[in-house]
Amino acid sequence: MPEVDLNLLIALDALLADASVTAAARRLGLSTSAMSRTLTRLRSATGDPLLVRAGRGLVPTPRAIALRPQVQALTREARDVLRPRPETVDPATLERTFAIRASEAFLEFLATSLVASVSAAAPRVSLHFLDRPDKDARALREGTADLEIGLRGTSAPEIRTRLLFRDMLVGLVRTGHPLLEAPTMTPEAYAACRHVATAQEGHARDVDAALAALGLARRIMVVVPNYPDAMRIALGSDLVALVPRSCLGHGLLGDPRAVSGLTAFALPVPSPAFVISAMWHPRMEADPAHRWLRETVAALCRRAFPTR
Repeated sequence: MPEVDLNLLIALDALLADASVTAAARRLGLSTSAMSRTLTRLRSATGDPLLVRAGRGLVPTPRAIALRPQVQALTREARDVLRPRPETVDPATLERTFAIRASEAFLEFLATSLVASVSAAAPRVSLHFLDRPDKDARALREGTADLEIGLRGTSAPEIRTRLLFRDMLVGLVRTGHPLLEAPTMTPEAYAACRHVATAQEGHARDVDAALAALGLARRIMVVVPNYPDAMRIALGSDLVALVPRSCLGHGLLGDPRAVSGLTAFALPVPSPAFVISAMWHPRMEADPAHRWLRETVAALCRRAFPTR
C-alpha cells in the first residue's frame, strides 16, 4: 500500500475550517509557506484544487465542501484514538457488559448484592455470570471472562490478582443438632458424626490430615457438587457439612452463627485460612470501566467481610 500521511488530514481539516492558508498555518503552528506547500500536496493527493482564489481570499470547491464533514469526523476520531483515556469513568453513563466467572457459592451468597450495587450506580451495565469449574486462565486470556473471583490456582504468571478477603472452613449443622450439646467439641465427637462432602473441598484435605494425625477420619455419607447443596443437605438431616465461612454471608445475612436454621461452629482441629481473590488479564489493567468493576467487587467484599 502507498504510504498515507495522516498529517495531511489534519492540515486539510484546518484549511477547510478557515478557508485561509494563513489562518490554517496559525492554527497548526506552521509557517505560511509550509502550509502553502501542504495545500499543494493535498491538491495532488485529492486531484482537486480544494481552495481557489476569489478576490483577496480563498473559497472551497464543491469537492472541498463535500469533504468537510467527513474530514472533521475523521480527524476527531483520530484525535480520540491517540488521546490518553480518562483515568476515571462515570458509572451512571457507562454502557458495558462484563462477564464474571465465579463459583456457585459466590453466585448464591454474593451475586445478588453485587447486582444491586451495580444496578444502583450503573443502570446501563449488564453482568453475565459464568460458572468457574476450574482455575484455567484461558477464559481471561481469550476475553470470554473479564473478571474471575475465587481461589488463585492458575499457572498463568501474567494474571493480575487482588485480595478480596481471607476465608476459612467451618463446620455447619442444623440448629439443635446433638453435636452442639456438649460444652466443648472434641475431634472424636466431630469425626464420629456422619458427614456430607462436596466435590470442591480442596481445603478439606487439611482437616482430614489433622484428623488422620489423631487416628480419626470423617464418615462421608453423601457427596454433592457444591457448598450450597451441602448446606441444604445439612439443614434437612443430621449430616455435618464443611463449608467456607463466607457461605454464611457475614454482614449480609445477620448473625453469622445461625443462618436459616443452620448453626456454624469452629472446627476442633486446625484448618488454615485461604485467600479469595479477584483475577483479571493485564490488558484490562488500565481500562477505567474494568477498574470501576474491580473496585465495586472489592467494596462489596469489604462490607460483607469487614474483619478479614
